[in-house]
Amino acid sequence: MSERTLIRGGLVITAAEETHADVLVEDGRVAALAAHGSSAAEGWSAGRTIDATGKYVIPGGVDGHTHMEMPFGGTFASDTFETGTRAAAWGGTTTVVDFVVQSVGRPLREGLDTWHAKAEGNCAIDYGFHMILSDVNDSTLKEMDLLVAEGITSFKLFMAYPGVFYSDDGRILRAMQRAGRNGGLTMMHAENGIAIDVLVEQALAAGRSDPRYHGEVRKALLEAEATHRAIQLARVAGEVPLYIVHVSAEEALAEIAGARDRGLNVFGETCPQYLFLSTDNLAEPDFEGAKYVCSTPLRPREHQAALWRGLRTNDLQVVSTDHCPFCFSGQKELGRGDFSKIPNGMPGVENRMDLLHQAVVDGHISRRRWIEIACATPARMFGLYPGKGTIAPGADADLVVYDPRAEQVLSARTHHMNVDYSAYEGRRVTGRVETVLSRGVPVIEDRAYVGQAGHGVYLPRGVSQYLN
Repeated sequence: MSERTLIRGGLVITAAEETHADVLVEDGRVAALAAHGSSAAEGWSAGRTIDATGKYVIPGGVDGHTHMEMPFGGTFASDTFETGTRAAAWGGTTTVVDFVVQSVGRPLREGLDTWHAKAEGNCAIDYGFHMILSDVNDSTLKEMDLLVAEGITSFKLFMAYPGVFYSDDGRILRAMQRAGRNGGLTMMHAENGIAIDVLVEQALAAGRSDPRYHGEVRKALLEAEATHRAIQLARVAGEVPLYIVHVSAEEALAEIAGARDRGLNVFGETCPQYLFLSTDNLAEPDFEGAKYVCSTPLRPREHQAALWRGLRTNDLQVVSTDHCPFCFSGQKELGRGDFSKIPNGMPGVENRMDLLHQAVVDGHISRRRWIEIACATPARMFGLYPGKGTIAPGADADLVVYDPRAEQVLSARTHHMNVDYSAYEGRRVTGRVETVLSRGVPVIEDRAYVGQAGHGVYLPRGVSQYLN
């Protein structure tokens, strides 16, 4: 148990409201809030008092899409659960939901046991799991029910990566039908992988092997087509809830918006890389573009306005990172001469909260919307609310004291992710995490790491609480 903590003088920001309030923490939870200077607040005492005058007090971020130690393309994501969750804390994120990989031909349980072994005792912050379904069959469909009962309440399917994670429409339909019965949320990587593989083969045969062609062959129309198909399959399965991960293209967003206009439980996630980076980065010379290879790919800059609009209109509900880092040296370099061999993924778990605060400064979103898309909605979407994602009596004391005026320059020299480059190298942003509590325990204190591996606990999740 943590000692009693009092956070005084800050502006408390949640998705619902902004209030000048002191926050009292006891036994790892928020005990009470009271207005500055009120008799209630003045009567509080605590063993630890944090001065948040002139700062924001916000809920710890919830990153619903990470890949720590993920196997891909003959290598592994460079962040372990220890390094990745520590970096998340540095960036003001106090909960991650990582993806368990099921190997083809193997039970879901085997993958889950492997991920528990990777994470247990190593995490600086709390964590949960989604399950990747790589092999949909009668046995794994039955296992889905068991996993939902144990708090693994979301299942990811891939329309991309034939021969690795790909599921055909029949398998997707069967999994969706099962999720409709057990309450699970279907998450979809929506790209037409069969068509993309044809375009990859044609590009390489024509000598187009540089990283920029990764973006050119993974066409926006093929993301839109797969998104449309996923939505129709979800309707056929009984209008089951559907969550489209890493939406990058205006055309795919239009499919989601249209479905939502019809009242369907279709949700969309985008990521900072699609909001702040573009195909200009993929085209950087001397193979530097490999740093920005991820799937779905970066798009031309014109798509960014549509994504910001989607976040403002709630056609996109969540910003996660899809944090899946590979070092440039020795990992991204596996694809020199063949862009299809570049490991797909980018680092970002440490940068999300700061980049989204920059979006507040730039006028793209409001402060409350910042907290909604980064904290509250992912907690609700993945069955963690109100323990996570808000500041209210009874909630976990996952709290961030945030300095909205501090300036910083994002760089690999100063970040804490276990990767040798920053996707945002040299970018100046306004706003910086100062102090982070996880269940009332300091993890970052006055810009110093004071946490420890093993503090973070596994979170069994409820079913999605975010339905139309």
